[in-house]
Amino acid sequence: MRILLVEDDYMVGAAVAQALKDAAYAVDWVRDGQTAIEAARAESYDLTLLDLGLPSSDGTEVLREFRKSGRQLPVIIVTARDAIDDRIEGLDLGADDYIVKPFEIRELLARMRAILRRQGSGSSAILSNGAISLDPATREVVHNGDATRLTAREFALLQALMLHPGTILSRADLERHIYGWNEEVESNAVEFLIHAIRRKLGASSIRNVRGVGWMVDRSS
Repeated sequence: MRILLVEDDYMVGAAVAQALKDAAYAVDWVRDGQTAIEAARAESYDLTLLDLGLPSSDGTEVLREFRKSGRQLPVIIVTARDAIDDRIEGLDLGADDYIVKPFEIRELLARMRAILRRQGSGSSAILSNGAISLDPATREVVHNGDATRLTAREFALLQALMLHPGTILSRADLERHIYGWNEEVESNAVEFLIHAIRRKLGASSIRNVRGVGWMVDRSS
């Protein structure tokens, strides 16, 4: 899943971006409001983490722009503004949640999973096609009764496929779920990850459609 992180504080942004990557999210991190607006126009995100005190356009203006355009992008406000009036304003403008700094990253990740679950992205309920069951909260996968753990990028790739069982995803589709803007993508990265997943789950866990992409089977 791809997250837009809007945070102008370098130390906070770097820490949150790394935590999101460790949790198997692809992250695009921007540090001002106008760039956030432009990024959301250019890219399809699953969720935005939005600070309020931003250069160029305040976070409330960013949120207004998102909602004015009719964009259904889920938004969690992550800010040091803890006054009740600020919380009410943010939620009334269309934020899906509001969390005050400092915060525990585990709580932020749990709130993200809850919102994505409500949005139908399957990011907390177990994803299953009968043969494979994937738990986004623990990154544990069960295949034919055998449980194993995946690395962050293995999980991100398998989750992308499990969210769309029976649908062929191209190399570009899968890279988008795994890598953020500033991460270098090696030419054989997708094949390497699929090979690693197949070693853990079996060769039939991911099917290759030659010249098109990869898929997992629908529920039987």
